[in-house]
Formats: sequence, C-alpha cells, structure tokens
Amino acid sequence: MEWTGLNELREKFLSFFETKAHTRLPSFPLLPQGDQSLLLINSGMAPMKKWFLGQETPPSKRVTTCQKCIRTPDIENVGKTARHGTFFEMLGNFSFGDYFKHEATKWAWEFITEELKLPVDRLWVSIYEDDDEARDIWINEVGVDPSHIVRLGKEDNFWEIGAGPCGPCSEIYFDRGEEKGCGRPDCAVGCDCDRYVEFWNLVFSQFDNDGEGHYTRLEHPNIDTGMGLERLACIMQGVDNLFEVDTVQNIMKHISEIAGVKYHEDETKDVSLRVITDHIRSTVFMLADGVMPANEGRGYVLKRLLRRAARHGRLLGINEPFLYKVVSTVVKENEVAYPELKEKQNFLEKIIKIEEENFNKTIGKGFEILNQIMESMQNGEEQKTLSGQDAFRLYDTYGFPIDLTREIIAEKGFDIDEVSFTELMNVQRERARKARMSQDDVAWADETLGLAGVKTQFVGYDALKAEGKILALLVDGEKVETAAAGQKATVVVDITPFYAESGGQVADKGRLTANGCAAEVLDVQKTGTGLFLHSCEIKEGMLQVGETVQLEVMNAIRESIKRNHTAAHLLQAALREVLGDHVHQAGQLVNAHTLRFDFSHFEAMSPEEIRTVEMIVNAKIFEGLPVEVKEMKIEEAKATGAMALFGEKYGDVVRVVNAGGYSIEFCGGTHVDNTSKIGLFKIVSESSVAAGVRRIEAKTGMQILELLQETTATLHKAAAELKLSNPAELVGKCGSMMQELKERNQQIEMLNEKLAAMQFGSLADNATEIKGCRVVSAMMTDISTEALRAMGDKLRSEAPNTVAVLVGVNGEKANMLCVCGKEAVALGAHAGKIVKEAAAITGGKGGGRPDSAMAGVADQTKIDEALLAVPTILEKVLP
Repeated sequence: MEWTGLNELREKFLSFFETKAHTRLPSFPLLPQGDQSLLLINSGMAPMKKWFLGQETPPSKRVTTCQKCIRTPDIENVGKTARHGTFFEMLGNFSFGDYFKHEATKWAWEFITEELKLPVDRLWVSIYEDDDEARDIWINEVGVDPSHIVRLGKEDNFWEIGAGPCGPCSEIYFDRGEEKGCGRPDCAVGCDCDRYVEFWNLVFSQFDNDGEGHYTRLEHPNIDTGMGLERLACIMQGVDNLFEVDTVQNIMKHISEIAGVKYHEDETKDVSLRVITDHIRSTVFMLADGVMPANEGRGYVLKRLLRRAARHGRLLGINEPFLYKVVSTVVKENEVAYPELKEKQNFLEKIIKIEEENFNKTIGKGFEILNQIMESMQNGEEQKTLSGQDAFRLYDTYGFPIDLTREIIAEKGFDIDEVSFTELMNVQRERARKARMSQDDVAWADETLGLAGVKTQFVGYDALKAEGKILALLVDGEKVETAAAGQKATVVVDITPFYAESGGQVADKGRLTANGCAAEVLDVQKTGTGLFLHSCEIKEGMLQVGETVQLEVMNAIRESIKRNHTAAHLLQAALREVLGDHVHQAGQLVNAHTLRFDFSHFEAMSPEEIRTVEMIVNAKIFEGLPVEVKEMKIEEAKATGAMALFGEKYGDVVRVVNAGGYSIEFCGGTHVDNTSKIGLFKIVSESSVAAGVRRIEAKTGMQILELLQETTATLHKAAAELKLSNPAELVGKCGSMMQELKERNQQIEMLNEKLAAMQFGSLADNATEIKGCRVVSAMMTDISTEALRAMGDKLRSEAPNTVAVLVGVNGEKANMLCVCGKEAVALGAHAGKIVKEAAAITGGKGGGRPDSAMAGVADQTKIDEALLAVPTILEKVLP
C-alpha cells in the first residue's frame, strides 16, 4: 500500500474497469437531466436511474464513472466536524443486466488488493443477513477469510427506495487500527467510531419491489457500486479526514495564506477553514455546471454556500471579497479530470466576486442589528430565544437569510422562535398568493363550462382561417346560451386557428363571424384541460351555443409576432455564444410590437457585447436560414441538442424549432419559415430585472423603421430647441454646454466659499466654551447643502477646537450639519452622535463620522429647540 494522490486514484479506478470491458463515461452534470425528483445529483447512480429502470437504453451494458455529487441536508454540520462535506466524487462500476455478483465481488477485491495493494488482513466485508449466495462467493470464489465477513440487517445492507429495483448489498471496510477505535469491547464492523471505515458499497439489484412488500426476482439483475473517492484517498494517504487529502488540503492552504492562519492551531479557526474549503469546491463545480445564484431551488443552495463561506471568512478576519481568489487553486487541483473548469475560470471568478460584493453590501446592517440583539439577550437573565418578529425583520427588511440567523444564534447558545417566524412568513406568502390570484386566471373556466374530456383542436400552425362550432358561451363569468351585440363574451369552440397565450407569446387577434353576427377576438387563453377561451367583443348580431362560426386570425399581427418569436430564438443562441452557456431563458414576452427576453446573467452587458449580439442576430437573418418545425419524441429531440426551458414539463412528443442548426429549441409558438423574413433586429435596451437576471428589449421588421422615425424626430426636435439647423451638430453643442455648466458650477462653489467666509466671523464671535470646546450653532435660510458644508469645513479647519451645528433651510427641506475640529475630536467630541441626538428633537434622523455628520430635519418649528440643546448634548458626549 503506497501513498497515492486523489487524481491518480481516480484514473487507476476508471482505467482498471476499462480493462474489464466497461465504457468510461464522463461525470454527468450536477444538474439532473430530465429528472425533476432531484435538486442536485447526489450519488453515482442517480443520473442513470432511467437505465436501471429500463426507461432508456444505456450506451453500454458495462459502464464506469467518477461522478460529481452534492449533498446538503446536514450543511450546518460542515466544518463543525471533519466528517461532513457537501461536495464529493463517487467512483462506480455498473452492469445493466450483464454481469452480477460473481464478477462484481471478484473485480472489487482484485482492484483493492492487487492494484492498490491494501493489506488483506485489514479488510472486512459485510453482507445482508440472508444473502448466503454472496457469503459463499466471497469465501469460495474471492478467497475472503470467513472471520472477516459480517452479516448486517436490512437497515445497513439492503438497498431500496420505494417501489422498483432493489436488493442486498455488500460493503467493504478498512480497519484503521485499534488506536482509532472507541475502546469498547464490542467495537467491530458497523460501529459508529472511526476505526472501521466503509469505503465501497456493492449493490446487487436482483429484486423488483411492488411497493407492497412483495419481492420478485429480476430476470436480468443489475450491479451498482459506489466508492467515495475522497474516502479512498484518506485510506491511501493515511490521513484522518477529507480535509487532509492532498487536493483538498492544497485548497485549504491557499485560504490559510489569505487569512494568515494555520490549520490545527485553533479549533475555532479550523471550523471556518473547513467550511470555506468545502463550500468553495461545491460552488465552483455548481457554477461550472450551470447553476446560478437565485432565491429558490438549487440556485438558493449555491447562494447559501457562498454566503456561509463569506461569513466564515469574516470570522477569520477577511473583510473583503476573497473566495474568487481561491478559484484558481480549485481549478488547478481538479482540471485533470474536469478540463471545463479551466475553460470557465474567468467566468467562475467573476461571478463569485460579484456575489461576495453583493453579500458584503447587503448583509452588513443585518449583522449589526443581530449583534445588538444578541448582546441584549446575553445581558438579560431570561430571554434566550430570538423572537420570530426580529428574525422576520432581519429577513424581510435587511435580506438577512434565516439559515444564517439560525447558525449565528446557535453558536451563542440561543434559539429562534421558529413558530412565530413561520407564522409571519406564512402571512407574507398568503399576501403574495392573494396578489397572484387577483390577476387574470382561467382555472375557473374548466369547472364553469362543464366540458369534461373536451379539448379545442388548434389548427393555427397551418391555417389562419377555420370553421368551428360554439361549445359554450360565458358572459360575466356565467354560462349562457346566447350573447348579443354590445356584450363581451368568452367563446369556446371545437376548432380554432387562434394561438392561445403561452410560452411568453401573446395570443392572436382577429374576427369571429356567423350568420348576421360579427365579433372581435381580443385575447385567447387556454385552460389546463385544453379548451381555448376566446375573449370577444360582439359588434353586431347574436352568438348562440351550437352554431357554426368562421374564425379568422389577423395576418399582419400574426406575422409580426412570428418575426419577434424567431428573433428571440436567435437572440438566445447569440447570447450564449457571446456571454457563455450559463445563459438560459428566464422569461419572455413576444407580441406584435416588441420582443422582451429575460435571461440568466450576473452583470450588465457592455456596449461592445450588445453590439456583438446584435450583429450576430442580423448576420443570421441575412443568411436566410430555413426555420424547420418538427414534432418528435423527447429523447430524439434531446439528441439533436435542442434547448428546453428549465423546469418546464414536457410530454413524450415535443415540438422542435430549428433555425438552420444555429438555434434549436423546444417551442410551441409560431415562427417564420426563413430568418430573412425577420427583416432587421435592433436591441433597444438592456437592464436588470432581478438578481442574476437581465432583460433585453428589441424590435424587428417594420418596428425598426418606426423606431428610426421616432429617433430622427427626437433628434430634430432637440436640435430645434438648441437653435441648431442640423442634428449632426448636437454632439458638439452638448459638449460645449456641459463645459459651460462645469464653469458655472465652479463659480457657484467659489461664491459659496466667499459666503462661508463672510458668515464665519459672526459665528465665531457668538461661540461659547464647554470643556475646552468652542460651541457654535446657527440656522440659515436659502442656503444650499454645498454652501452649508463649505462653511462647516472652514469652521473645522480654522478653529480646530470648534464644535459647530448648522441648519440650512431651503423651503420645505432642511438639513442639519455638525462638524468637529481635530482638537475637539481629541477631547471626545463626536459629530455623528451630536447630530443624531439634536436631529431627533425635530423628528429627524442621521449620523456619521466623528469629524463630520449630516441629518435630516423633520419638523422645522423645533429647529430652535434643537440648537439650544446642543451645549447640553455636547456635555453628555464629552468624557
């Protein structure tokens, strides 16, 4: 048994099973592909569930992988012990109906005893209590000493998750020596102490569980093994835990250098080092696989890990962004197996730095308030529980995450009133739910209409006209038999060419006609059961249930929508090309006038990036790419590389829109048949709509001509206002005007300084002295904030022992300024404290530095009272 590095161990394992005719597959992404049951991949077999269940055909009957995994149920314990971690790699060999126990046990033993040369006398095997077959194989075929085989119960050695494939398993243990044990006489395999380490689990999936406790033998049993790479490295390197494994330890050393601390010198600091080391590994891999910080789901897990690591950086004395600096080491230690980390390093560093900066900006006030609350709790005799109201205020007002509050409070031995906090959160959620319900909702229609099992047939992909039969009419939400001119009605037909609002594309508009009746179709919505609800305004005649009507979509509007929708697909492809493949659609609005596209990205796009995206989209338009629409099985669609909207549920058959191979997406919307029909594409704006989400608004076709006309008209109007005959002169004129404004502002500043000098003498003459400080206070009207500051700066610099409180009144607005000279500050004066108390008399708030501070004045009638109180306030502040 020789010391072996983690990266070398990974390669040894995969290479070994390649010699056993296994197909080596790269690690699957941490984002589950087509599996909504998992937040993140948490085991080696998780990405292969469909292969084990027979839902899809694997690329080979024998597969070997090293799978990236994230587990976060016990995140609070990470760092507190050296056992816990959120990120790990799982080695595995898998058989899908090919080999079984004989080969799995033989090869496992061969790898650990011949390849790794682990001492046989320190290896132990556990089997399921009733699995005599496995015991016989281990002893008679593999050659394991019977005294080193242990039978364990179902809880330890039988793998199953509800109904489906399941079976007994064998686990291989390494005896680390008596000195690592608990000392109890009955210490043996299965003990919770650190002596016997389970490092490889061989699962024999030989039964099918019907969910009722009945097990039938599978005709083609499977093999699923899992060996923790970091755990194996601990054994091979003779270290106690994953944080001392070579690659992980190198990451910790980088963090230690930044913090100026060493591991194993202070247990409190060790906790923080372990937290940061683990969390930065998870963060880098999650980001590289496309997880972006968010306030829910896997994005929230990522954000929580980042915040927890940043907070432990503060505990180590690091008060500036630092995690992004560690990315280079994480990449270096893992790029052999994951070269994509190197390719994305700049992106990883940038987004982590931005998140750290955002955390530092928003969290500071929350820390300050929480520390004040805990200080008062420590001083109190009874209160040892943080109120739910305080926890909610920290979360709701200051954005302080409740998980961080829980952790900090627990470190001080306090609790949170979780019941009260949950009640307040539920009240907030209920308000949000009612707000959502107040918006238009078509869910009621299914019950009201009474058309169970009936669907509207949509023929609008191929036709703009159709003949349909009225199945139901609604007026003011009530089901009726007829609707007459002047009424607004909801019309349900059996066949329609009208596209119902869906996937960010608005509904078609058009006309509905019958014998002597005409109605304008203003909107179309679709119920969950597939009925199309046409919101109509009846212009003449009468509509009646059961009659046949003609439906016609307004072609001009449909064509504009098609141009914008296809342009949105080209836009997403161009954004991914320019910004990176982390870009995903986060929302969309496509109508006849504009397209609005929301996408995941961490910072504002630069003008150059916007120009590049715009040029790419227009280039694809001018190429005249054919736009093909096909329906295909979802597996076939995924094989084409088609992009799906994340989190969206799709059926077995999906509609795929392919724009010349440049953009391929799942989409149910309407599109042009050639990109040249889009005409032109112009980005109008790029902005932020939420943390990590950007928004682009753009125009196509005739809307660009309208935009050019509006812009030209605006330029001519601006030129006319400035008495220019040619709009081309605007830039030069604006430059000269800005220079004039700059010069006038300088003149104003000079006048303010002269005004301050003129009033300085009279203020100084009226000063009083308190404990060595000269106190000046005054109120001035029609004075700017700049002039007030200039006067305060002059008083502070020319009379170092001065404490001055000045109030400037401009109409209904008033500000209070306090300045303290150097000598006054040395004597104990503090401008921030003085102005805070003085302003409070007027109902205002403020504060600031010891030498200068500002506050607002709420009630101007109390200014005199506040100024008279200054000497008394100063006496309290001075020691």
